[in-house]
Amino acid sequence: MGGSLDNIGGDFWVIVNDVLEKPNSFVMLPSEVKENVHRGGRDGRVSYWLEPSSYDKEEYREAWNRIGRGDKEEK
Repeated sequence: MGGSLDNIGGDFWVIVNDVLEKPNSFVMLPSEVKENVHRGGRDGRVSYWLEPSSYDKEEYREAWNRIGRGDKEEK
């Protein structure tokens, strides 16, 4: 995330880990990213990131249904 949470936008965030061996995806809303962000500081600088324990949750894991198809004919 860097030094600010101002750039957390979009409709969804998709996080993929273990890409080379066994990819896992996690689908989050920007508000959920902001709620779960870790804040750290060093030498007077602040930085933000997501710890794996913040996104590696059953509610986000492979939760593609949260995005849907994107058209009005979803069933």
